[in-house]
Amino acid sequence: MDVSEAVDSRLSVREFLKTPVEDELIKELLEKSARSASGGNLQPWKIFIINNSTMSKFLKFQEEWTDPETPAYDIYPENLTEPYKTSRYEVGAQMYSILEIGREDKEGRFKQMLENFKFFGAPSAFFCFVDRQMGRPQWSDLGMFLQTFMLLSREAGLDTCPQEAWAIKQESVTSFVKAPDELMLFCGMAIGYKDKNAKINELRTERRPFEDWAIFVD
Repeated sequence: MDVSEAVDSRLSVREFLKTPVEDELIKELLEKSARSASGGNLQPWKIFIINNSTMSKFLKFQEEWTDPETPAYDIYPENLTEPYKTSRYEVGAQMYSILEIGREDKEGRFKQMLENFKFFGAPSAFFCFVDRQMGRPQWSDLGMFLQTFMLLSREAGLDTCPQEAWAIKQESVTSFVKAPDELMLFCGMAIGYKDKNAKINELRTERRPFEDWAIFVD
């Protein structure tokens, strides 16, 4: 698989097979991903992996955690403007349409949202933390690291789903992985093999045309 094919085939998978993923494969992909660009070579990511039997323990722990939690950060701007507002609305409408969950079906939508916190059935995952002293430039480094991991996963035949939704569960996640106080949860990453028969995995989001966001300067 070349890079172009990996980019084109990468999707946020929302239903996984139960097929296990070996620890050694995850380690290999993470070590390769560490070659991604990093300003000043700070390498600001801190990764906590949960896999197979540990995943079961984590999901049980999440079910039993009842304490209210403070989100690590705002996932979206409070007053999102166009064209971003429409893009966000359309992906949600497209997803619920595929699942045949009506706009008025609040229970159905809430139930689907909760699948985030089961990693959509993935057998493996990791949490990406960052030191609280880091700023926006280092957060961009996290994005490059995570994208590199997702593309390498495609090369290895795996699928993924990056999940900023976990930011609203930062206290329970931090407690489970025993992350020190100086670390802040950025996101989770579901890892596994896509269920090709699941309707939700038919979702392929549109991208705005080149002319909307790129300019060749005269």
